[in-house]
Amino acid sequence: MEYAGYFLIAIICLFLVVKLFSWPIKILFKLIANAVLGVILLVIVNFIGGYFNFFIGINWITALVAGFFGVPGVIFLIIFKLLL
Repeated sequence: MEYAGYFLIAIICLFLVVKLFSWPIKILFKLIANAVLGVILLVIVNFIGGYFNFFIGINWITALVAGFFGVPGVIFLIIFKLLL
């Protein structure tokens, strides 16, 4: 019974790897670059915003927006926070 769980996890990992490599490499690198840049910008905004009592909470929603959209996503989060 224990091996059934391992087998299921292996099948899921294999599916994800096949799905990942089926995308064009250019799109994959662009998504990774946007994610890294978005998270770095979110941390920088929180660091600098700390001096002005402004911060954006880092949770799964803000990380997803910043990671998927990159710089425009972080700008959107800043504007959204300022309007609320």
